[in-house]
Amino acid sequence: MTRPGGSVTASIEAAIVDLDGTLVDTLGDFVAVLSLTLDELSLPLVPRAFVERTVGKGSEHLIRSVLREVGADASLYERTWALYQRHYFAINGLHAPVYAGALEGLQRLHGAGWRLACVTNKPLAFARPLLEKKGLLPLLAHVFGGDSFARRKPDPQPLIEACQALGSAPARTLVIGDSANDALAARAAGCPVVLVRYGYNHGEPIERVDADAFVDRLDAIDPLSPWAARAGRP
Repeated sequence: MTRPGGSVTASIEAAIVDLDGTLVDTLGDFVAVLSLTLDELSLPLVPRAFVERTVGKGSEHLIRSVLREVGADASLYERTWALYQRHYFAINGLHAPVYAGALEGLQRLHGAGWRLACVTNKPLAFARPLLEKKGLLPLLAHVFGGDSFARRKPDPQPLIEACQALGSAPARTLVIGDSANDALAARAAGCPVVLVRYGYNHGEPIERVDADAFVDRLDAIDPLSPWAARAGRP
C-alpha cells in the first residue's frame, strides 16, 4: 500500500474515527442547547455560524468562547456549564442526523476485519449515548471522550491511548476525521489520516490541512486501499 506521495506504509488493521462533524452532524444539537442555556441566563444568543466554527475543541472551550462572544463575565462559566450539561442530556441527538455514508462506511471497515474506536473531544457522557441512539455503537470496540484522558486532540495522547486499546500500532491505525485537530493529532501520534470534506474544521477549508486523503463520504474509504478513496461512493 502506498500513500499519495508514494511512500510505502504498513497495512491498515484498525481505525480511530471522530464523532462531531465526521459521523454525526451535531451542529443542530449545539445550537439548540446553547440557545436554551443563554436564554436561561438572559444572555444574547450566538449565531449558528459562530457555533459551527467554534465546535470541535471540547464543550468547555465552546462555553468559554460563547461567554466571550456575548460579552459575559468569565465568572459565569460554572453556572453556564451546569445549565449546558442539563440541556445537552435532554436534547442529545434530537437535532443530529448521521451523515450519509457514515454507518455504511463503518460497516464496511468493520466487515473487513478492522478494529474500530471513536475518539472525540465531546464529553464521554454525551458521546456514548449519542452513538448508541444513532445505531453506531455496536460497530465500535472503544469510545473515548474529551475527558477520558489528561489531554485531548490535537494532542496525540488520545490517539496513542486508543491505539493501545485497539492493540494496533499507530502506523497501522487510520485516523478518520473532519478537522485540523484530527490531522495534527494523527501526525503527532504517527497515524495516517483521511479527512472528510464535510464537517466543521473551525470555518477553514479542509483541503488546506495536511492529510493523506480526502473523501466526500465515509463509505468511500476502501479498506483494501484507503489512499485510493475518491469523492462520492466507491
